[in-house]
Amino acid sequence: MVKQLIRKREFGIFMLLLVLCITVAILNPRFLLPQNLQNNGRLIGIYGIFAIGIGLVIITGGIDLSIGSLMAVLGVLLSIALTELHWPWPMAIGAILGLSALLGWAHGLLVTRLKLQPFIVTLCGLLIYRGAAQFIAKEQTKGFGNGVGFEGLQRVLTASPMGVPTPLIVMLVLAAVMAVVLHRSVFGRYLFAVGQNEAAARYSGINTQRIISSSYVLSGLFGGIAGILLAFYTNSVSPSSHAQSYELYGIAAAVLGGCSLSGGEGSILGIVLGTALLQVLRNLVILLGIPSALDLAVMGTVILIGVIVDKLLKKP
Repeated sequence: MVKQLIRKREFGIFMLLLVLCITVAILNPRFLLPQNLQNNGRLIGIYGIFAIGIGLVIITGGIDLSIGSLMAVLGVLLSIALTELHWPWPMAIGAILGLSALLGWAHGLLVTRLKLQPFIVTLCGLLIYRGAAQFIAKEQTKGFGNGVGFEGLQRVLTASPMGVPTPLIVMLVLAAVMAVVLHRSVFGRYLFAVGQNEAAARYSGINTQRIISSSYVLSGLFGGIAGILLAFYTNSVSPSSHAQSYELYGIAAAVLGGCSLSGGEGSILGIVLGTALLQVLRNLVILLGIPSALDLAVMGTVILIGVIVDKLLKKP
């Protein structure tokens, strides 16, 4: 029954995305320009990566509000490692991904061991990481310049092989892997079990603490991957505004894609479709000349509609 509901929701999102794309193309033909499509694809890739991570946490009944600030501090550290410390790029990338996973593990530890609310833990993370980014960068914008010493890495991460942006390719690969993990593995079944009823899952022999912690580790890791791609895409990292409010995009995409904020429901395909729909909506705002200040209003509306739909669908 739940699977049928998810499939119907995914199909509904896909049809809505298709109708929205046609509508936007009619209202403004610039939507179909190769440059605009590539830019949309790049952003869908970046947003989709961290949205998948946030979606995994939401499936367990948690939340991650720290992703935007995490991406900011990681972007600052990556810039410093490559342009000031002159680390070899494999070492710098490895360190950033390791740190992102470690911070995700710390979130999971606080949630599972100390029994702190995920909202509080990740809200504190949001504030701490943003403050750390500003302190480390000394309120100065960091960047990568011409990429001296890591030209190949910069070229690959900002390329568009056969017209498909690298971030979108990375997102599709990660989505395919996580779809198998979430829907075809024991770990995935445990994630859903914990989200549906943590106490029952624990009594059935599932190590719920490890499962929940793993979801935060994956969220942090995916945030690190997206953070690297975003930093090279913008080629500059302003510590006070870089990736600001991106956690809202991730939550909105996950909720729009069928992840229930009460836990126990969701799919990778739904999250990807939700991300694409959200980006097309944002692109519509830009193309129609609607004030960008309404961007956050769009996010809030999407989250609210998603929660209302989820509540209505769960009514007997």
